[in-house]
Amino acid sequence: QVQLVESGGGLVQAGGSLRLSCAASGRTFNIYTMGWFRQPPGKEREFVAAINWSGGRTVYADSVKGRFTISRDNAKNTVYLQMNSLKPEDTAVYYCAGDALRGRLSGSGTSYSYWGQGTQVTVSS
Repeated sequence: QVQLVESGGGLVQAGGSLRLSCAASGRTFNIYTMGWFRQPPGKEREFVAAINWSGGRTVYADSVKGRFTISRDNAKNTVYLQMNSLKPEDTAVYYCAGDALRGRLSGSGTSYSYWGQGTQVTVSS
């Protein structure tokens, strides 16, 4: 099995920054692409960013391009989401997810087999 645990969420003012971390444990060799998703209050879950196993390829939702950066440290089995210039509309529960299919870089939640429990990010105006 694989366990994913997010951390780093919190309350921040608009224009501020946060860095989320997602630590993987267990059968981590089953994970290739890692992604971040979020669920704003009262809305459906949406894709934020994803990174392939080597870290050489990334993809972002248009709403976060230029503000958020995804990265990973495979030696630490950890993926990060650096969030800058935060806006109130970034308020959501943020989830990290792991894809067990090698070579895929997907923005669809159905592609991911492993999910963390989520961490709350609240951006005040």
